[in-house]
Amino acid sequence: MSMEYKVFGKIQKPVAEVFDAVYNPQKLSGFFTTGGASGPLDKGTTVTWDFADHPGAFPVVVKETVLNEKIVLEWEATTGGYNIQVEMTFKPLDSGNTLVEIRESGWKETPNDIENSYGNCMGWSQMLCHMKAFVEHVINLREGMY
Repeated sequence: MSMEYKVFGKIQKPVAEVFDAVYNPQKLSGFFTTGGASGPLDKGTTVTWDFADHPGAFPVVVKETVLNEKIVLEWEATTGGYNIQVEMTFKPLDSGNTLVEIRESGWKETPNDIENSYGNCMGWSQMLCHMKAFVEHVINLREGMY
């Protein structure tokens, strides 16, 4: 059996602006990939993400991109040997509010994998908080947090 989880949050901005905050590497680096993101999240590309507080860029494979709706990513699990998948969906609630859902799946049920999945779940929850502060108020909450 493969483990998965979902986190979500509401961003008080239009869906196009919220989607672009993840898709656009300059914006993503302003609140999440603070060590840099190598390119936009276009389907079929492999980009690298780096975090200033956890150095070491790693490859992110973009499996699907639907403008203003969905981004599906894949990378190797921390313990190696298999991939996990992340699906982000962007749902307009009205003209000025967007629901962002992040679902991560594919984790194996070993003690190390379970522990790593919990860490990623915390990371995605915090990413949503960082994105909300950045997109709504241009504040980088990640700076100095770790």
